[in-house]
Amino acid sequence: MTGLLLAAILAPIAASLAALIGGWRRATASATVLSAATVFACGVALGCDVGSGTRFALGGLLRVDALSVTMLIVIGTVATLATWAGVGYIGTELARGHTDARGARTYGVLTPAFLAAMVVAVAANNIGVIWVAIEATTVITAFLVGHRRTRTALEATWKYVVICSVGIAIAFLGTVLLYYAAEHAGAPAAAALNLDALTAHAAQLDSGTARLAGGLLLIGYGAKAGLFPFHTWLADAHSQAPAPVSALMSGVLLSVAVSVLIRIKPIIDAATGTAFMRSGLLVTGLATLVIAALMLTVTSDIKRMLAYSSMENMGLIAIAAAAGTTLAIAALLLHVLAHGIGKTVLFLAGGQLQAAHDSTAIADITAVLRRSRILGVSIAAGVIVLLGLPPFAMFASELSIVRALANARLTWVLATGLLGIAIAFAALARNSGRILLGGATGGSELVPEIVVPKTIAAALTLGVAASIALGVTAGPLAGLFTAAAGIVGASP
Repeated sequence: MTGLLLAAILAPIAASLAALIGGWRRATASATVLSAATVFACGVALGCDVGSGTRFALGGLLRVDALSVTMLIVIGTVATLATWAGVGYIGTELARGHTDARGARTYGVLTPAFLAAMVVAVAANNIGVIWVAIEATTVITAFLVGHRRTRTALEATWKYVVICSVGIAIAFLGTVLLYYAAEHAGAPAAAALNLDALTAHAAQLDSGTARLAGGLLLIGYGAKAGLFPFHTWLADAHSQAPAPVSALMSGVLLSVAVSVLIRIKPIIDAATGTAFMRSGLLVTGLATLVIAALMLTVTSDIKRMLAYSSMENMGLIAIAAAAGTTLAIAALLLHVLAHGIGKTVLFLAGGQLQAAHDSTAIADITAVLRRSRILGVSIAAGVIVLLGLPPFAMFASELSIVRALANARLTWVLATGLLGIAIAFAALARNSGRILLGGATGGSELVPEIVVPKTIAAALTLGVAASIALGVTAGPLAGLFTAAAGIVGASP
């Protein structure tokens, strides 16, 4: 078990060092893809063995349970698709002069380092280590967001750094307060930030201190997850980052931050009662969902559209976390995986549309179904995933979240959330229709074909296949998701 967990961390670090020494070349790019596949394989192997219990490694510094395994699978799945496509993406960037050997090397070094930081964030048993790992993702991705070094990209980078740094500083204050409360509750000083120690002493934590710590942690990690009120960085950063990095940030980094909140919630609940964190998650989640839905109606940029869609889904996930039942948490985790795969496909396809048109404006992108079968089918499938339609898994996850909210008698939240989802549905359907079919009514009109690199086409094909497979055969994962819900103290 320890070996598998260490492999999931060390494989991306090794790939990063290989790129640092050897630069961007086929061998080092392949090493990054292999490291991502290693994370996925380790997650699957650990999932076959972990059951509903918790195991520790490296003297209690790392933990393996159903939630960490689920997140490893999400990270590995999204990263394998994104890094595979990244081989063709960087090749195109070099050929077009949008980057140089130094920029490609930076991408090759930082992308696997980003993966390693996310793996540590979901596998750590110490909230101090989790904080360091989340902060590391901010530092690493800041350089990736500004990859092209245009004025707009650099502005997005600074906005991202400033807002997320404020958020992570707030989370640090919450971490310090939680340590203070745990130590005064009798937890050993050396282990007062360990999740198992915090859980054991949660009922003895001072309720006032725990309430303040929980609020700060919700705001801080909520900023990293793109939740209201520190959500304003998300659309800028995701729209300017290289497409594979946008896929990683949108498809998995946001969910990693939410998983930290899911870990912390039962500790705060035991000290303060369930109402405090539930109310905070409901308000931030609902506000995020509604704001994102409204922004989707006015956006005219394909990558910003996808970013706002991610905001909407993070809002829904936060609402499900607030419900806190086994059904809600299990559905939330299915939603995280389904959204991660679908959003990765769309960002990778969007990157090819940007390369073909030298623009991300929806008005400039027309008749994609006629111009590229692989892009057209991939975008259509990805949009159907996001719309929550069968046979894809987000249909089941959203339906289960609705059931969980109804069972929890959160009627006003359910009604408002469904309205927001309906608005987002209409906006996504309208914009994707323009992208896929716009300008295609004149049958004799000549439109240039879009050529897609083989590695990107392969990643898109695999992503669509994975989305379909998850939609029709998600049953084997149900036990893992249910066990994860039990780990975080979900109610029946």
